[in-house]
Amino acid sequence: MKTLIDHLSQYADYHRDPRNIHTHFVGVPMIMFAVVILLSRPTWMAGDMPLSPALAGALASCVFYFRLDTRFGLAMAAILAAMLTGGQWLAAQGTALWLGAGVGLFVVGWVIQFVGHYYEGRKPAFVDDLVGLIVGPLFVVAEWAFALGLRKEVQAAVEQRSGPVRQRGERATV
Repeated sequence: MKTLIDHLSQYADYHRDPRNIHTHFVGVPMIMFAVVILLSRPTWMAGDMPLSPALAGALASCVFYFRLDTRFGLAMAAILAAMLTGGQWLAAQGTALWLGAGVGLFVVGWVIQFVGHYYEGRKPAFVDDLVGLIVGPLFVVAEWAFALGLRKEVQAAVEQRSGPVRQRGERATV
């Protein structure tokens, strides 16, 4: 199994321009929440516990994240729990609101992503490897952690493999 550094570095290879990374801070959560919203219907009740395809997908994703890293796994689980709560609420509303929110966030999120990749000058990572679809949210959380001064050892390992973050066209300083 690939390690946390393997996955983040492979994804980072497609995301070195800071403008692209910044668009991901907005677009990836929008897409992720949209998928949760859309998969929150249908819902089956198991006692007081609502079960949905969104819950199954979130649990499977959390297993993936926790196998890579406990701290990032906890962060992703918290984010997914919040999204599941919101998605479940929206799924209980009328079809127009549920579908409008899900599809709207999905479309706008992807537009933002493609603007970022225009700046990057490179296609999205998932085009070459579908695993990029599950690594993308983890990458965003990792980049937030790096911006907050956390997990510097992970950041250094990723940058050693993928190079520093720099605007396309800038030369690396030695």
